[in-house]
Amino acid sequence: MKVTVDIDLTPEEARRAMGLPDLTPLHERYIASLLETMNGQVRPELLENMMKSWTPMSEAGFAMWRQMFEQATKTGN
Repeated sequence: MKVTVDIDLTPEEARRAMGLPDLTPLHERYIASLLETMNGQVRPELLENMMKSWTPMSEAGFAMWRQMFEQATKTGN
């Protein structure tokens, strides 16, 4: 026997049903800090330190991402 159940939920409803935290305030603060950096109000070093603390594997993980971004943004030499 096979039973199929379709549940129609918004992402917000699914998050609440699964008991996951609402990260909207954190996301808004992160976006605001990125915008401040782009406007020159926050030093890039501060943002880099923040990203280091969020990356898995600490410095090794951050180095991997840095290398990927550097390779992706290289101009043809």
